[in-house]
Amino acid sequence: MLKKWLASAGIGNTTVDTQLENDQLIPGNEVKGRVVIQGGNANQEINQINLFVMTEALREVNDRKTYEKVKLDSFTVGTSLTIDEGEKREIDFQFTLPIHTPPTLGKTKVWVQTGLDVPNAVDPKDRDYVTVKSHHNMEAVLEALTNELGFRLRKVEMEYSRRYNHVQEFEFLPGSEFHRDLDELEVMFFLNENHLELILQVDRRAKGLGGLFAEALDMDENFVKIAFTSSQFNEGTSSIAAKLRQTINQFK
Repeated sequence: MLKKWLASAGIGNTTVDTQLENDQLIPGNEVKGRVVIQGGNANQEINQINLFVMTEALREVNDRKTYEKVKLDSFTVGTSLTIDEGEKREIDFQFTLPIHTPPTLGKTKVWVQTGLDVPNAVDPKDRDYVTVKSHHNMEAVLEALTNELGFRLRKVEMEYSRRYNHVQEFEFLPGSEFHRDLDELEVMFFLNENHLELILQVDRRAKGLGGLFAEALDMDENFVKIAFTSSQFNEGTSSIAAKLRQTINQFK
């Protein structure tokens, strides 16, 4: 069994270590592991053990950029425990990784933390990072953008959003097909169980004097929402690329 040691925190002289069976995680899939509790030189009461799935988002405050911790979800794996002196106890757990967990692409980080005794208390010192792969629907769109439409992924980062609280933003540079018309394309993914919604921010390339005025007035960007259902994903990457091309072409 591949063991990924995660949070390790001491409760007096009792230690708690969380292990995962696999350190390659996929949103929407099951995560299995165990919490190993090792007693110390005295009996120890533990009110509650929680696991937290965490990330962080970039936020700009007073022209200063900072990273804020974001709790994606939490799971209770043990309550009202008494660990005797020298006792070793293992608690198996299983939970579904939230479908909105961002993949660890670019600057995006995800980790699992162990909170002890106090519910919802997270110790920022006991974090260990995990690898999160893209959900298969997100991966299909990324493949359509890069392999079919020629976009090049430049930047990925979690950012604070007034409307959505936090969101992972993908920034692409256009390839030959859209090079003359676009400066860049930004994409935000919103995953659901049965479909995927995208918000595209299309940054058009300035053309002529009118284009320069539009760029100066910050009018050269357009936002559009586009959605894909499960049946559309079953049609393959080329079908997804065709719908994306049709949408982007409206703003050329």
